[in-house]
Amino acid sequence: MNKQERIISVAKNTIETESKAIANLAHLVDREFAGAVDYIYHSKGRVIVTGIGKSANIATKIVATLNSTGTPAIFMHAADAIHGDLGTIQENDTVICISKSGNTPEIKVLVPLIKAIDNKLIAITGNRESFLGQQADFVLNAYVEKEACPNNLAPTTSTTAQLVIGDALAMCLLDLRGFSSKDFAKFHPGGSLGKKLYLRVSNLTSLNEKPQVSPDTDVKKVIVEISEKMLGVTAVVENDEIVGIITDGDLRRMLTRTDNFAGLTAKDIMTQNPKKIANNAMAVEAMEMMDSYGITQILAEDKGKYSGVVHIHNLTKEGII
Repeated sequence: MNKQERIISVAKNTIETESKAIANLAHLVDREFAGAVDYIYHSKGRVIVTGIGKSANIATKIVATLNSTGTPAIFMHAADAIHGDLGTIQENDTVICISKSGNTPEIKVLVPLIKAIDNKLIAITGNRESFLGQQADFVLNAYVEKEACPNNLAPTTSTTAQLVIGDALAMCLLDLRGFSSKDFAKFHPGGSLGKKLYLRVSNLTSLNEKPQVSPDTDVKKVIVEISEKMLGVTAVVENDEIVGIITDGDLRRMLTRTDNFAGLTAKDIMTQNPKKIANNAMAVEAMEMMDSYGITQILAEDKGKYSGVVHIHNLTKEGII
């Protein structure tokens, strides 16, 4: 086996080992898991997630997922907790402690302190019979048969399992809270995901010039309007309503058909019944329409009245595409 083949083989073995472990987790979800979710859902406090080593890294990701899906959460490093950070835990907070073995020295020191202040303790561990497993009020079973590491040492499969259990916990809470796409957008206003959920066509048309001509506007003025507004298009408007559209492409096609366009007006070269979108529609809908029809601009209207242009560059700049 050459080097490239060996690399591919190790990668496949890692993925297969971890995927089998994840699939097995579904069989470990039980009433105790449901009880832990229900307790957090009815709790008036926050979720404090703690761990040591690689489990601490997983804890930070679980905290991020909980916060972004409607469950207030804080990360507390297990080592720091026993050196002053225990004050992070407030009344009514629920503590989730993550540990593969459940028997690390830091965990053995921390757990009694948590129990002493009477906060509920949820364990994510692969060893139900461990110190952590025995002391926890709820145990979320993250058992894995072996690590993906060929020496069965480096935390790989076990940390993946912890992360999956955390995701399952967060999604159950999301479901109980009826957390919607609008709620999600409130927590992600600056990212592309959030923008897809809250950005509307009106937010984009307001960024652009508003090119328009009447049906009787001569072609020379049409060219000037398209050039000055720099969107590669103009709406043809009559009584504030869109009756047509003229694009750069329409102008090029006109020039291939005639050398003399004197006397031609907008209505002679416009495309009637152009694609339109409501001003209050979501920006992602504009993107989908452009993609579906193979166009780079779309006209917007508000209650039947022309309101502006959305250009594909707007969508790119906002991260929608």
